[in-house]
Amino acid sequence: MSKATLVIMAAGIGSRFGGGIKQLEPVGPNGEIIMDYSIYDAMEAGFDKVVFVIRKSLEKDFKEIIGNRISKMIEVAYAYQEVEDLPSQYKDKFCDRSKPWGTGQAILSCKDVIDAPFLVINADDYYGKEAYRESFKYLTDTEHSNCNEICMVSFILKNTLSDNGAVTRGICKVNDQGMLSDIVETKNIEKEKNHAVIKNEDGTVETLDLDSIVSMNMWGLYPQFINVLEKGFDEFLAKLGTEDKKSEYLLPTIIGDLLSRDEISVKVLTSVDKWFGVTYKEDKETVVRAIRELIDAGMYRS
Repeated sequence: MSKATLVIMAAGIGSRFGGGIKQLEPVGPNGEIIMDYSIYDAMEAGFDKVVFVIRKSLEKDFKEIIGNRISKMIEVAYAYQEVEDLPSQYKDKFCDRSKPWGTGQAILSCKDVIDAPFLVINADDYYGKEAYRESFKYLTDTEHSNCNEICMVSFILKNTLSDNGAVTRGICKVNDQGMLSDIVETKNIEKEKNHAVIKNEDGTVETLDLDSIVSMNMWGLYPQFINVLEKGFDEFLAKLGTEDKKSEYLLPTIIGDLLSRDEISVKVLTSVDKWFGVTYKEDKETVVRAIRELIDAGMYRS
């Protein structure tokens, strides 16, 4: 039987809400949180293991709210992403760093608990059933079983914006063969009337096509890819100055750099489902309504 693992990046939970855990609040009629729906859809598609990437300080609450319950349905493992979890030669260099190192480090923390193709998702994002079906099919196809042939599930920008503030998205370019040719991690994207804008720190404003293809950090990878991330993280830290307290080792940037050097190929899978998530605490009401509509449409049990 084909095996594949779902990796849920949850180490950043609470960071946008002053230490609260709004992303773990119920959005479903029986107390379900977004991760419940993600895991259900992944299991339905064929995934047989879940790895939660969390902070150690969150472990008790996390297990009580979802981890212990999910472990009765599917194999569960934990990986811990901590700011100080660095190669030994860099621990002193960045000893006063407080900001997390980003999604690249999150996947590195899974090194000892991943032994099958895996799909990476954000904890507070709802991706839809099609995304899991398409990614499982790709990951378990033996023609794509090396770390240089990965996949990404794409979404349309207009379906991923928040009414309550700016978001960060990976803006993608896709060639005629359906392969990713470029990706740029883009911050401060806001919805404004019938278009999207980027409001830069220097006061300038750029307009984006609402139908732009974007990445929502849904990547299909292989265990060997962690070795690529490990090498890249070392190079990233070596170049980073001690005065830089904000730069992060991010999957879209990492993959974009590998693409530019022709060291990787990325198949872009398309989901017709609408994405939604909790970027801001005010987004919760929108998510609750969206879940209710999916239940009413027969997608989930009430």
